Amino acid sequence: MGEHVIKLPDVGEGVAEAELVEWHVKIGDLVREDTVIAAVMTDKATVEIPSPVDGEIIWLGAEIGETVAVGSPIVRIKIAGDGPAPVEPKSEARQPAPAAVEAAPAPAKKAEPAAKPPAPAAALKPVPRATTLGLPRPEGERPVASPAVRLRAKEAGIDLRQIPGTGPAGRVTHEDLDGFAARGAAVPVAGLQARTGVEEIKVIGLRRRIAEKMALAKSRIPHITYVEEIDVTALEELRARLNATKKPERPKLTLLPFLMRALVKAVAEQPQLNAIYDDDAGIIHRHAGVHIGMAAQTPGGLMVPVVKHAEARDLWDCAVEVNRLAEAAKAGTATREELTGSTITITSLGAMGGVATTPVINYPEVAIVGVNKIMIRPMWDGSQFVPRKMMNLSSSFDHRVIDGWDAAVFVQRLKALLEAPAMIFVEG
Repeated sequence: MGEHVIKLPDVGEGVAEAELVEWHVKIGDLVREDTVIAAVMTDKATVEIPSPVDGEIIWLGAEIGETVAVGSPIVRIKIAGDGPAPVEPKSEARQPAPAAVEAAPAPAKKAEPAAKPPAPAAALKPVPRATTLGLPRPEGERPVASPAVRLRAKEAGIDLRQIPGTGPAGRVTHEDLDGFAARGAAVPVAGLQARTGVEEIKVIGLRRRIAEKMALAKSRIPHITYVEEIDVTALEELRARLNATKKPERPKLTLLPFLMRALVKAVAEQPQLNAIYDDDAGIIHRHAGVHIGMAAQTPGGLMVPVVKHAEARDLWDCAVEVNRLAEAAKAGTATREELTGSTITITSLGAMGGVATTPVINYPEVAIVGVNKIMIRPMWDGSQFVPRKMMNLSSSFDHRVIDGWDAAVFVQRLKALLEAPAMIFVEG
């Protein structure tokens, strides 16, 4: 038997280290070539690391959340035949030494479950809900099983936590599933039960960076939040008309491109809102270019892609760029350039926007505009109540450099532009 050492690869763009954010394997697991074994995160993106060989995992060289230098060994795999000389791990205390692994029973000697074709799902009869046998695993521990086994168990109504796995690293196999069903074992009775488990979730990767950024913003910026309601009835009528008559190659307009164009006009009159505050040096950097950050929710967490030079983009160009950046952020392909350099930010929760919010400023900017959901409300027009489409803007400002009066003037200017949307397109 030999060993193969996997080192953290060079992920490009001058990155010297990366944070380990996920292990897809454990010691004792059997892996195939191209099986994803880990995921690391750089300032730019998350990168998956596949196995180049078949074998058994015998050593993991880092813990989740740990920063690893490029070229450092992260995994050792036992392979058939002679392999390269093993590389000593950086910390013998964290993982067992190779000798200890050799002395332990080798799960690789057992027949691999995947080698036997799984029985069809119909072979398992749904298990009746009767008495509880008790869970062999601690509460919260996730059983190890292949997707095929999980699917069969789900279709048969079997709780995998009740099945002791006989495969490598306690993996539940098809044979384990067959034996459990044959014994007529039962799943827990439905009903109200006390839950005593406590799940520990380490804050890593993008979530850790979000936490650090939010803590920095709230600890260093004294926020003032100003909420104003906007009548967007005319704006919504204009948006619907433009979408109905747009060219096929143009994207569907949302509210955001209109707000971006209104924002460009408003900050032209109050340039102190389109600024970065270096509070360490005591310098405010007012920017001529309007680079609008668009807070976007992604599967991994909050990201802020940036529409650069919004002042040079028309309504349709803003819409194209918003769509492109949103897709890149969700897919995890947004570059560092696309995620940095904003001078003012818009945040929106869409239909979940609520009545009002208190958005956190995207440090080190000095202002953020929050969009709340549109609701039809009865509004008095002087003689009667009429239905109008109303929306609140919840905007926060750095009170060290933006006075309350200036914040109010800025929001009222946005209100005037959005309530009379034709003014957005008037130059001068």
